[in-house]
Amino acid sequence: MKSWPSVAFPQIPKATKPLTIFSTSAAALVTLPIKSKYQMYVCGITPYDATHLGHAATYLTFDLVHRYWRAMGADVNYIQNITDIDDPLLERANRDGVDWKDLAHSQIDLFRSDMQLLRVLPPSHYEGAVDAIPDVVDAISKLDSTGSVYDVDADKYFEVHKDAGFGTESHLPEDQMLAIFAERGGDPARTGKKHPLDALLWLAHREGEPAWPSKFGDGRPGWHIECAAIALKFAELEQDYVIDIQGGGKDLIFPHHEMSASQVKLLTGKTFARAYVHAALIGLDGEKMSKSKGNLVFVSKLIESGVSPMAIRWALLKRPYCQEYMWLRNETDIAQSEIDALNLKLKNDQVPATENLISAIYDFLADDLKSADAIAAINNWVATDGHGGDVEQLRSVIDGLLGITLSA
Repeated sequence: MKSWPSVAFPQIPKATKPLTIFSTSAAALVTLPIKSKYQMYVCGITPYDATHLGHAATYLTFDLVHRYWRAMGADVNYIQNITDIDDPLLERANRDGVDWKDLAHSQIDLFRSDMQLLRVLPPSHYEGAVDAIPDVVDAISKLDSTGSVYDVDADKYFEVHKDAGFGTESHLPEDQMLAIFAERGGDPARTGKKHPLDALLWLAHREGEPAWPSKFGDGRPGWHIECAAIALKFAELEQDYVIDIQGGGKDLIFPHHEMSASQVKLLTGKTFARAYVHAALIGLDGEKMSKSKGNLVFVSKLIESGVSPMAIRWALLKRPYCQEYMWLRNETDIAQSEIDALNLKLKNDQVPATENLISAIYDFLADDLKSADAIAAINNWVATDGHGGDVEQLRSVIDGLLGITLSA
């Protein structure tokens, strides 16, 4: 499946510091080694409600990672999936009286457009779950050979405790796992399972639902194995790890990332990722922003109302990626005023020295993606007087590292 058109990345000074980032599994900051090539897998959308600000904040977080690695001079193998067959998609299509494939295609197209307008660097590999069904079937067969697959009626399940490290990504006690599992697509109460947390791998055909042929009979894949199979399809396995970063929103820590990491471990014998990185959720008017609450703010609707994509990007980058916060309705207005002030400053014949500011932007991003501190430093620079600054280099650095284009 095609992603979205490439986004120009300017020539900028080389980043020399390694990226340090908070890993959920380590519950601490992790410094990734300096390498010539990095690999990252970020879970994509389920295409029935795209692209809300929670989506945008997540993909901007990993766009900063992508951009910093590019600034280091490294190649980046960035893999992203689309969960283009899943219960929520089918439920929304049924609710709205539309074909699930048409709904998925329309939302994927909208997501691509939003990512391009927000200047997110596209992934190297962009794969839908439907296209990956042969790979999922192969992965289930390989898991079966490890003794970790069993049947409940005609469905296939993954025995999570066959991975001795299960639970070491989320660090949740079992009672919390069970509660979250039930809330996020799991079926802990299903009769016939060996353990309530065991995860569905293959759902046998149900009347009125789409299905694909396989050696297990007609059906469709479970959620977690899709990402495991797609990641392994495109990743280049390293000695100890499959990839450098597995990423997504905080709501994916459990069960999704925990489950897929365990499946990858049994499939390869390797730890899935050096770091498991999660972007915080966004709220609105004192409540979590979510599909179920109906309080989503959509990127496309903001742009249709006249908000600049760069104002959306700037506003989201002003918040620490790993801290939950409430979106304020005037945030894009504030962001636009700050961008306008920066553009006006850059049009002056003389601007303050930029060397320290540029160095600070690099340092902030290397230190756990502190884009909020980088933007604060830019705003402080705008408020100062002086001369001797390099306007073009500063403009290029803001473009390259933060993804913000400024007027010439």
